[in-house]
Amino acid sequence: MGHAGAIISGASGTGAAKIAAFKDNGIFVCENLGQIGQVCKDVF
Repeated sequence: MGHAGAIISGASGTGAAKIAAFKDNGIFVCENLGQIGQVCKDVF
């Protein structure tokens, strides 16, 4: 999701904005740790 020095400004740089950008670019995103296994299975 980023690093300790990441800049948060307005609506950009938030966790929700990063998740939306990932999804918009075809990156698989787990909404919670319980989804990791299923998402990995779906991807691979």
